[in-house]
Amino acid sequence: MNLIIPMAGKGKRMRPHTLHTPKPLIPVGGKPIVQRLVEDIAAMCDEPIHEIGFIIGDFGDEVEQELIAIAERLGAKGKIYYQDVALGTGHAIYCAEPSLDGPVIVAFADTLFRADFKINASQGGMIWVKQIEDPSQFGVVKVNSTEVITDFVEKPKDFVSDLAIIGIYFFGDGAHLRKELKYLMDNNVVKGGEYQLTDALENMKQQGVEFRPGTVDHWMDCGNKDATVETNRMILEFEKDLDQVSPEATVTNSTLIQPVLIAEGAVIENSVVGPHVSVGSNTILKNARVSNSIVRESSRIENAVVDNSLIGSHAVVSKHAMDLSLGDFSTLID
Repeated sequence: MNLIIPMAGKGKRMRPHTLHTPKPLIPVGGKPIVQRLVEDIAAMCDEPIHEIGFIIGDFGDEVEQELIAIAERLGAKGKIYYQDVALGTGHAIYCAEPSLDGPVIVAFADTLFRADFKINASQGGMIWVKQIEDPSQFGVVKVNSTEVITDFVEKPKDFVSDLAIIGIYFFGDGAHLRKELKYLMDNNVVKGGEYQLTDALENMKQQGVEFRPGTVDHWMDCGNKDATVETNRMILEFEKDLDQVSPEATVTNSTLIQPVLIAEGAVIENSVVGPHVSVGSNTILKNARVSNSIVRESSRIENAVVDNSLIGSHAVVSKHAMDLSLGDFSTLID
């Protein structure tokens, strides 16, 4: 089983946080988004993941080594592929053409999920979906009475289905997907100037591949600051039975309102932290009240009240701040 992670986007909706850190490496619940994604997918597979292909832009050697390490911690080989020009979802996946072989999972790196089904490598294909109330802003699938997908519909104006595609796909035959993506590019089959994965899916369906929906229980978006803070809240709730206060953190004369995650080296003094707060390594909170927020590593919050916020690494806050989105190496003071 191979896993393909397209993640070359610039993360414009997450600026300023993506100016120094690619969006999939922003931590939620103490782990980078992409690490959580690959761990959750690996737990669903009935066979080991042999190779993880990360499709990236010019992110630099340090990021590439971090991605390789994420793969190796799962016992997989990490491979780096590059998408230099954004030409659509189909093109992004084809950038990892050497890894499109055998059973393959494709997972776009701004989505996390919770589900209780397993992936059987012998099946034809599966598309992860979530049943939602308003599907008009998403691609959806229609299914027949035997739970086989019959249609892919992009952002339907009129109701056709409430099963929204969340951006994760399983293919029993990666070589078949590779062939159909190549066909799109060889024949310049584009929509809106881009090569679309759904066109390849439709061609595979017409050739007899049966895609079935895999319905997830929870779909967590990390597309912007508010969504990422909300995803952090949900993950801390899912993991609230775990002790996530590092023994290497220092907590003095402070109250922790669970669930919280306090990383190693953090220092918390005369503060109230929580609920739903992730504090990164070596971050200092003094005389602070922090709730519903992510505070990344090596930052400092002092004499401040912070809520519903995402604070970057090496940042300083000494001012009351609600709904704050502060990038790395930034300062907010009175």
